[in-house]
Amino acid sequence: MKIGIIGAGPIGTNIAKKLVNNGHDVKIADTRGLDNMAGKEISGTHVTVEDVIKNIDILIISLPSHVMPNIRTIIDQVDKDVIVVDTSNYYPFRDSKIEDIENGMVESLWVSKQLGRPVIKAISNQLAHTLENKGTTEGTSGRIAMTVSGDDQLQKQLVMGLVNDLGFDSVDSGPLSESWRQQPGTPAYCTELTKDELIDALKKANKEKAPLLRDKVMENFSPDFTHSDIVNLNREIYNS
Repeated sequence: MKIGIIGAGPIGTNIAKKLVNNGHDVKIADTRGLDNMAGKEISGTHVTVEDVIKNIDILIISLPSHVMPNIRTIIDQVDKDVIVVDTSNYYPFRDSKIEDIENGMVESLWVSKQLGRPVIKAISNQLAHTLENKGTTEGTSGRIAMTVSGDDQLQKQLVMGLVNDLGFDSVDSGPLSESWRQQPGTPAYCTELTKDELIDALKKANKEKAPLLRDKVMENFSPDFTHSDIVNLNREIYNS
């Protein structure tokens, strides 16, 4: 497939690398410009944001939440048949407080509103280290799973195929309005669960408690933590 990626951070670059390795035609852009990718080992064709949206089947947006309104003019030019995937997660300490989300709006519904078109929420409930290092072949025992939510079933199925190419099982987590079940603060978020475990975790999510648990993790976080420390902290607090 022809894939465009906006965002050359850890998530976007890992997605690009894995999709290129699986035979997809990948273009990647950084909102800070081509110069920001110069000299870096980033898979795919490096292009401008204006060019990354051209002649593609799927557009993956891997940007912090607060940046979404800034790319609206670009998204307005994306062909209506292109599937738009949102990988973002809202963190007030990074994104500043977004009033609608603080008042309970589902994060990806807010993103969809900013972009002016439907989105599929995916590749959002695993850490960058997990995405880079813990993918396995289909059918592997204990394979980690990712959530995929959205309102178009065909689009979700296509994105679930990409998730498989990334090395992970996928779980259809329902319509976009239910994607809060995979937001930070829920048992499904960055806890490295198998497909069956992830299905159970989605059911256990508590919308009211999620922001409090998200912030509790950040309060207990240490820059000295290993990847395993972070996953274990998430599991402990998000299941409390």
